[in-house]
Amino acid sequence: MEHPLDNPIWHGLTTGNQHLALGNEQARYLPKAIGAFAGLREYSASAFASLHEMTLTGAPTVLFTATEIAIPEDWKVLVQKNLLQLVYQSPTPPTLDSTGIVALQPKDIPAMVALTAQTNPGPFLSRTIEFGEYHGIFETDELVAMAGERLQPTPYVELSAVCTHPAHLGQGYAARLLRHQMHRVLTTGRIPFLHVLPENTRARSVYERLGFQTRRQLQLYVLEKLAR
Repeated sequence: MEHPLDNPIWHGLTTGNQHLALGNEQARYLPKAIGAFAGLREYSASAFASLHEMTLTGAPTVLFTATEIAIPEDWKVLVQKNLLQLVYQSPTPPTLDSTGIVALQPKDIPAMVALTAQTNPGPFLSRTIEFGEYHGIFETDELVAMAGERLQPTPYVELSAVCTHPAHLGQGYAARLLRHQMHRVLTTGRIPFLHVLPENTRARSVYERLGFQTRRQLQLYVLEKLAR
């Protein structure tokens, strides 16, 4: 039986994120204002054909796969990279420090989009906040750090959009926000996990100090649908 984290987008879009998903029993995807993620039950030609019929020509589509896969000719590969998947293995929540942390609301979306544009933790769009709970830290009414939830392949919850404004680095904001998110996830009986590019050694070291351990390497694909 496939582990849900070996195909995390598919399992997220069929369990914890299913209320956001479009598609069918072969392929599911998100509205583009939420994110570019798509997942296939099996990475077969028929599943790719089903996804091709449902999605927009020219729009990016992001896949996370357990291994390298064959991409059909009616898709263009824009990016293929290794991606590390880390999981917090302990059932014990980390020490909690909620100083200055506030729940982010729809009114904060412009500030969230601006912060992620400066720091590039991954795409953050006008409806990405719908993935789950996001929290942030403000300094003099400016959002300077944030973290939130993204894929939720039951019982796992991916922590994402972890970022700090360059002018406010070195103050421990990212670690504080991560502990806060981890505590929330663990106290509801779920398991935190996250993804990081291998070359992002700064972020990876923060995650490892917090107790995350590398589970496996995945493949990240960014595809563009071509007209037939």
